Amino acid sequence: MKKLLQAQSPARLISLGFAAVILIGSVLLILPCSVREGVELKYIDSLYTSTSAVCVTGLIAVDAGDTFTPIGQFFLALLIQIGGLGVTSIGAGVILAMGRKLDLKSRRLIRETSNLDSNKGIVRFIKSVLLTTFIIEFIGAVLSFFVFIQDYPLQKAIGISLFHSVAAFNNSGFDILGNLQNLIPYQNNIMLNLVTCGLIFFGGIGFLVIREMWQYRLSFRKYSMHAKVVLSVSGVLIIVGTLLLKLTENVTWLGAFFHSVSARTAGFSTYPLGTFSNAGLLVLTALMFIGASPGSTGGGIKTSTLFVLIQGIKSAATNRSEKAFHNAIPKDAFRKASVITLLAVALVSAGTWLMAILEPGISLMDALFEVTSAFGTVGLSTGITTDLGVGAKLLSISIMYIGRLGPLTVASLWYFSRGEHISFPEGNISIG
Repeated sequence: MKKLLQAQSPARLISLGFAAVILIGSVLLILPCSVREGVELKYIDSLYTSTSAVCVTGLIAVDAGDTFTPIGQFFLALLIQIGGLGVTSIGAGVILAMGRKLDLKSRRLIRETSNLDSNKGIVRFIKSVLLTTFIIEFIGAVLSFFVFIQDYPLQKAIGISLFHSVAAFNNSGFDILGNLQNLIPYQNNIMLNLVTCGLIFFGGIGFLVIREMWQYRLSFRKYSMHAKVVLSVSGVLIIVGTLLLKLTENVTWLGAFFHSVSARTAGFSTYPLGTFSNAGLLVLTALMFIGASPGSTGGGIKTSTLFVLIQGIKSAATNRSEKAFHNAIPKDAFRKASVITLLAVALVSAGTWLMAILEPGISLMDALFEVTSAFGTVGLSTGITTDLGVGAKLLSISIMYIGRLGPLTVASLWYFSRGEHISFPEGNISIG
């Protein structure tokens, strides 16, 4: 068995790791100690919830607050934490805590999942990731506590604050407030809105960018090209999303800003999305499709992919080289970005078509929104998730899984070549 695992590619091992955690999580969530007395939880809903937690999506088949006991909610938070940090990162952290060293296979897996350039400094990186995560989540929990203590007893306020901070930083969108209300009761609470947005933002930009922000503070010119791209694109998307949502929906500026941040990665909502117009839902769908940034807890095609696509199109239109921030963009970047985007479009299109077949009673916009939310591991919904049939739930589970791993990673699971050993003459093909 050990030899068989060692022979597998990093992508396959990562995929197997996520699948194993999802299955274990589905069992933990359906245990009698995890489910409230008098509540019947079907295994498909337990599996759906576990997948949504590990893939840090936040789509819910059952309400977490009404269904699970404090023990079940603890298991749910643990699955969110593992999913957000990554199975390999958590495993590496446990190995280091036991005083053991990471082997080359473990280092390679961490490098693959964290988008690192080399194996150098991996131990230091893992320690900084874990420390950064716990510090930010602790600060978020403390700030959230001052809001929740106004409405809940001390012990419950502490539990909700801790859960909310973990869910927000890991961009999962889960809540344990009950009654399928998410954060709607706090739509005008500036403190909780801003704290949640802050947690979502830092969880969505990636640990490499967070490290640079800490190292160089506000000296933007010292940042790497990657950090500049991530922060610039994220900032533009937040501003544009806020303006478009304010123009299309009857929401406050705070509500528009919150959903512009949340739609890209997290899935929290302060307004019922079932009341949004098709124009507003289309804006949210576009934001969900783009998603977070590489090396983060979020999904989607990623901000850097969008940036490279725009620069590639600009280069083709102007017949100039691809460059940004006084740096040339790697030649293979546009090809990779194009492949990722095409695979994502194909997945969302096929998923929407299948969802429309499995659930003929829902509108095409709702189907597209639900599938894109699953792919982007966002968790926003127009309210149809709880009423989906088994087939539609299994479809959503598959899309969440692919969205968390990345379409290119999944595509490479079945066939991977180390390169061509034969050269061919270059042909000619007309484009455009």
